[in-house]
Amino acid sequence: MYWDNEMKKSIYISILLGSFALQGVTAETVAVAQVAKAAQTASTKAWSPYQPVKDPAVPAVKQKGWVRSPIDAFVLAQLEANGLKPSAEADRATFIRRATLDAWGLLPTPEEIKAFVNDKSPQAYEKLVDRLLASHHFGERQARRWLDLARYADSTGFQNDNTRPNNWRYRDYVINAFNSDKPFSRFIQEQVAGDELWPADQNARIATGFLAGYPDNFNSRDLVQRKYQIETDMTDLVGETFLAATVGCARCHNHKADKVSQKEYFQLQSFFANTAFNEKAPLDKGSETDFDKAYQKQQAVYNEATKEIRAKQKAILDKVREAGRKYYNERYLDDSRAAIFKPESEWNALDKWVNWRKQAVATDNEIVSYLRDTAEEKTRPDYNEAHVDLWKQYKALQEEIKQFDKLKPAKGSNWATTALELTSTDVPPTHVRFGGIHERPLEAVKPAIPALWGGKGEVAITPTEKSSGRRSALAQWLSSNDNPLTARVYVNRVWAQYFDKGIIATVADFGRAGQKPTHPELLDHLASDFVGNGWSVKKLHRDILLSATYRQSSDERPDAVKVDPENKLLAVYPRKRLEAEVIRDSLLYASGLLVDKVGGPSVFPPVLKSGDVGKSQDFAGNRAWTVSEEKEDWYRRSLYVFTRRSFPYPITQNFDPANPNNPHHKRDVTTTPLQALTLFNSEIVFDWSQALAGRVINEAGPSEDAQLNRVYEILFARQPSKAERTALKQFLADEQIAIRQKAAGGKFEVAVPAGLKDTKSYDPVKSAAFVDLVHTVANSNSFAYRF
Repeated sequence: MYWDNEMKKSIYISILLGSFALQGVTAETVAVAQVAKAAQTASTKAWSPYQPVKDPAVPAVKQKGWVRSPIDAFVLAQLEANGLKPSAEADRATFIRRATLDAWGLLPTPEEIKAFVNDKSPQAYEKLVDRLLASHHFGERQARRWLDLARYADSTGFQNDNTRPNNWRYRDYVINAFNSDKPFSRFIQEQVAGDELWPADQNARIATGFLAGYPDNFNSRDLVQRKYQIETDMTDLVGETFLAATVGCARCHNHKADKVSQKEYFQLQSFFANTAFNEKAPLDKGSETDFDKAYQKQQAVYNEATKEIRAKQKAILDKVREAGRKYYNERYLDDSRAAIFKPESEWNALDKWVNWRKQAVATDNEIVSYLRDTAEEKTRPDYNEAHVDLWKQYKALQEEIKQFDKLKPAKGSNWATTALELTSTDVPPTHVRFGGIHERPLEAVKPAIPALWGGKGEVAITPTEKSSGRRSALAQWLSSNDNPLTARVYVNRVWAQYFDKGIIATVADFGRAGQKPTHPELLDHLASDFVGNGWSVKKLHRDILLSATYRQSSDERPDAVKVDPENKLLAVYPRKRLEAEVIRDSLLYASGLLVDKVGGPSVFPPVLKSGDVGKSQDFAGNRAWTVSEEKEDWYRRSLYVFTRRSFPYPITQNFDPANPNNPHHKRDVTTTPLQALTLFNSEIVFDWSQALAGRVINEAGPSEDAQLNRVYEILFARQPSKAERTALKQFLADEQIAIRQKAAGGKFEVAVPAGLKDTKSYDPVKSAAFVDLVHTVANSNSFAYRF
């Protein structure tokens, strides 16, 4: 018998209705749900990220009492369309732990938990959220998210991986921007074109460190190619970060998925054609922070102590400087040499960039190498016997000046890194490149926005006295209220922070190769509201944190798993493993060791064990990790730990931190044995467990039950269940037996709680067992996840 599609559909619906009827669901209810679901499917198909953002009508729902904001109505409409109900609210202790970890990246204190749980006022949740958003911890947390995108690091990468001593200023700019609720539109403008739009504002100039964070090879011998590579990095960065566009795919050929041509890619790249960077920009007078003053003071001490030695070194190098510089200039490739050896009066715009770059990467180290090589390598054509004695003198001075290394400032700098333009109207040309190969230029192009994104040909650009105005034009388009992508992309990223996945799960790709939005109207509502509220980041976070959707329990529900196994509809709040930095910071916070200090130069905590203060731990080839002498630096938040591209900090490395070589859009979540081994075997983590054990005993007193309650309250925001308490007590009993057996064998080496105030009734065996218990509990999933 032949069954057409309509017959199949009719029989399927009849069976479906019969099944629902057995469950007390009427045919009318099912029909309404089907209509709603069909409408939602049609809406998703019709939706496009490139159409203008319009605030959609808030959908009507049945369970109106659950809705606290329009966010909830959009979520609930889809749940009802699929025959689901939202989950019950999470209990208050669970909620404050979740919200604090999400907003701060830290655990709440037991006192904060108790105050919230006992707050019976109607505004209890609002007061909590407002407190979280008002704290400087909010800016630190959001800064870490943004620095992932900005491919932030304190070093250049490549084989030398040179330190960038100024980059912390950009990091601090980001922290302050989020804490002050700087409008996101202004945040964009300052990072893309702060030097052009507000040249007198030091913070706006420092903000261009966003563009300057590219991995860099100071040894590149082809400066024209290096210019192209830097421009490529900036183009891809802006496209990915602000527009969730994989525009880099169009550099070598027309984009395979999205309607962006290779020509349009290079038109976008031409906005950056005139951009250079100054890594020794002087600070404005009177703008110096306490960090800067401390650096300057210590640098003055070093300069005074080494004044005569450095003068002698300079005198020696000056004798070979001209020959040495000429030698290194000749090592550049042909197109670079053409600009380097051209008279300055004949320089065009590209020549100016090449010579600026050449001068920026030139150091006395090259002259020293030239002197050494021409004195020691007798087979060299330029071997010079007169250099032998000079080199001997210089080597002796090198050894002499090393004695003063301890006087150098351990961290910080005297400069800022900023973008600048070397010309105003004369701009280096941008060409389409055959296959993306810089040696094969084709037609020249002018700045323009791809048509897919709403571009309408070349962009009107107004040069300023000192710059082309190109990046200003781009920044203003990116931050325009009418831009279809920027607001959508950012609110989607923020949604993903709280719900693990974005409304568009591919947060880095809004194009055809990306996924479709699960709630397109919700995304447009958030974007429209974001712009309407003056691009207020804190208002966006507040709306999400106070939604009923965010309050839901994360307890698994078989009915929801059956209908929506990936939890795209959010019938259940998604559990999530803590990020690398949150795990470390929360352990420090729980132990009472965290130093709550905002900003400043990056720090070097111990890598292996806490006793290595001031020692050079050489884990990065020729780039030693010298542990900070100031002990408080060991316990700063992970945001402030020095980020070396070639050497991730080991304690966080195994928990999927951001890769600073590219914009990092979403943290991976892997589960490996190395993660457990890192926390369990690290001497540093064990030291923190000793401190946490000492804190618990000091706060809870001698009662074993009180101590167990306290450690659970600190780590999990709850008390142990009856079964857990039994298991914990058995662990303590067994561990004490094991310790005593070792002692009987002559091996009594135990770790005891740190910082105990009352040692009168001190039992080393019992205390050591409690340290082991704390260390074990801190290694559990209940700590490493937020629920």
